[in-house]
Amino acid sequence: MNNATDPRQILDQSEMTRAMIIVVIITVFLNAMDGFDVLAISFAAPGIAAEWGISNAALGFVLSAELVGMAIGSIFLGGVGDKYGRRPTVLGCLVVMSLGMFMATTAGSPIVLCIWRVLTGLGIGGMLSVTNATVAEFSNKRWRSLCISFMVIGYPLGGVFGGDIAQRWLLVNFDWRSVFYFGAIVCGAMIPFVYFLVPESVHWLTRKQPENALDRINLSMSKLGKPTVAALPEINAEEQKKSVGDIFSKTLIVTTLLVTAAYFLHITTFYFILKWTPKIVADMGFAAAAAGGVLKWANIGGALGGMTFGILTARFGLKPLTIAILVLTFVGVTVFGRTPADLDRMALLAAIAGFFGNAGVSGLYSIVAYAFPTHVRATGTGFVIGVGRAGAVLAPILAGFLFDAQKGLPTVALVLAAGSLLAAIVLIFLKLDSDGPIKATVAQTEPQGEGLAVPAS
Repeated sequence: MNNATDPRQILDQSEMTRAMIIVVIITVFLNAMDGFDVLAISFAAPGIAAEWGISNAALGFVLSAELVGMAIGSIFLGGVGDKYGRRPTVLGCLVVMSLGMFMATTAGSPIVLCIWRVLTGLGIGGMLSVTNATVAEFSNKRWRSLCISFMVIGYPLGGVFGGDIAQRWLLVNFDWRSVFYFGAIVCGAMIPFVYFLVPESVHWLTRKQPENALDRINLSMSKLGKPTVAALPEINAEEQKKSVGDIFSKTLIVTTLLVTAAYFLHITTFYFILKWTPKIVADMGFAAAAAGGVLKWANIGGALGGMTFGILTARFGLKPLTIAILVLTFVGVTVFGRTPADLDRMALLAAIAGFFGNAGVSGLYSIVAYAFPTHVRATGTGFVIGVGRAGAVLAPILAGFLFDAQKGLPTVALVLAAGSLLAAIVLIFLKLDSDGPIKATVAQTEPQGEGLAVPAS
């Protein structure tokens, strides 16, 4: 038992244990569930359009339905994660995701399908908010950026393996509803892993200090293979007054707005690739299974991009690296839009676009995790993701209207790719402090133990 050390400092400064690594791996799988759930509608899109005979503009709304729920879930359920804890919020989100995926199989019209996709999006949005906070709080200072990047690559990995299953088995032998059956089963299977292997966050318990906080902290520390503590760290009166609304305080408001704007703009570009690739390929005369295969390669590239970004953060500053990646995303998506009807070339360029696109997401997720102290980490993440996901909602709809207006693929891709370029410009105005939390154009200070150290910029 440790009589003096803050348990957060123990986790930050000591080596990663097997139990901590297992929690990080579980967050990778949770993000993979998010990735598959979001992309499930993309895999199913050609079959939905064929069965119900809907236009590209109408299909754009179907593709965006769960993103509306995701935005709402990110904003409101992030606050739930900060108020009630990371663990129960993750479990609740998994239940909602499983239910939404299953009920989507019962839909007999686009409107009913949209309703169930909104419900699924609520769970996904909450999950995104809390898993980002969770991986930051269950990793040590040395490996935090890499762990966050590994969590982020779960998203394209879910698309890769889900796409492979959809392409080679589900869409070949069954109709589009089979994709959602599969998603519901896999989401439900994750519930026992979280229940038994993920304790409550020590960072959250130490900051919140709910009833029996010391016993709960020591239980989590023991499960993580760390020494227990004899007493709770003292939280002064000023700290106790802090609330989830502090993301709009004078010390955080500029950072909140800048990071949200950058995420919004980049995600507009990223979701154009994720949502429209199968339909673009199918419209060129290729089979739905082949269209899913191109999207799979986009996600393979995304997984490699996220992993590469995590490794590069050990050598390069977080801000310049992220800006460079966002500019390259603009280039990659623009080039993808000029791809001829060649399946192999489309797969290669989709992989390149996915590589830079998801690396950019990794950079922005890392910035978000470092930007907010513990008491608003999930809330801040949820706000950034929730408002930013409006860009994800906008992307399929805007692309659908542009296609219906007879704009060619090169023009549509250029318009949507501009989001990443604008995101890079926004990040120029964000200052990074190598010794503490992110700072924007106003001064910020954080109490000892609250912030997470940021890689030097």
